[in-house]
Amino acid sequence: MKNAASFRLLILVVFLQFSCSNSQNDPQPAPSHFVFAKGADIGWLSQMEASGYQFKDADGTNKDCLQLLKDRGINTIRLRVWVNPSNHPINGHCSKEETVAMALRAKNLGMRVMIDFHYSDSWADPGQQNKPLAWSTHSFSELLTDVYNHTNEVLLALKNVGVTPEWVQIGNEIPGGFLFPEGSYTNFSQMVQLLNKGYDATKLVFPTSKVVIHLDKGNDNGLYRWFFDQAVANGLKFDVIGASFYPYWLNTNYTTVIADLENNLKDMVLRYNKEVMVVEVGGDYQQVQDTKNMLTAVINAVKSVPNNKGLGVIYWEPEGEKTWSGYQLNAWQTDGKPSIALDAFK
Repeated sequence: MKNAASFRLLILVVFLQFSCSNSQNDPQPAPSHFVFAKGADIGWLSQMEASGYQFKDADGTNKDCLQLLKDRGINTIRLRVWVNPSNHPINGHCSKEETVAMALRAKNLGMRVMIDFHYSDSWADPGQQNKPLAWSTHSFSELLTDVYNHTNEVLLALKNVGVTPEWVQIGNEIPGGFLFPEGSYTNFSQMVQLLNKGYDATKLVFPTSKVVIHLDKGNDNGLYRWFFDQAVANGLKFDVIGASFYPYWLNTNYTTVIADLENNLKDMVLRYNKEVMVVEVGGDYQQVQDTKNMLTAVINAVKSVPNNKGLGVIYWEPEGEKTWSGYQLNAWQTDGKPSIALDAFK
């Protein structure tokens, strides 16, 4: 019996040694499969649907806009969220409730979601970065709390319906800052503190969601270096650099600036070790082939960023047909059908 017990003990020791050695050599889980984001920002969609606008497939049958986009290769939806918006069809809506409802629709179609926080009651961009009315008299310390609480509240609402955004954008086109005047570029330290509150709120609710910092003029390397050099020096926390690219607003053809976009994206990856993404792009809806060619060129530019650090391309308001929105850079026909420009995403 003693010899049998010793033998069993020996077998156990050998087994444990083998197990420990084997666990150390176990292969690491394979990285998740990279999927290039082909996206549409559709902040106007709920208002268009409420107004009775009919979206149509190529054969003229009515069809859900999200499904029409998915049929054309779109796998990502970007949604802006405003704090206390009005009911104006163009300059309002995009409330927390509407954003959550649309995000859930996108998720149920198997699409990924980006949430774009403007921290305003309406448009925020380089020409206007107005504080929400309810925050207008708040001190800087109060604004820090406002940013955190608003971000937290919206993201918790998404979590409660089972939506996990792939990306969360903190501020919209902010080369000059946001939440003026406290968050202006004239005080980079304060701006970064405000942005970091959005980052912290995001990571608390969704630790795996990537935080995007977004500038305009994606072809302007000088602008991006100027902003991110100072932002990083002041301790900005972020995962992705987002860019807008609108040759139309630059009064030039895309062919003259597409190389600058590509070079800037690659430089951002090398300089800051971050991922990059074109989160807004658009072309003249009347110049269908040129817009399609431009989209193809932008997609190729982002895909050329090494090591899958170029995450994707998002068309801004493709569904915003001109007679409804007045927006020139949509990608929809006046008969309610998608423009063939969107076929660049297929």
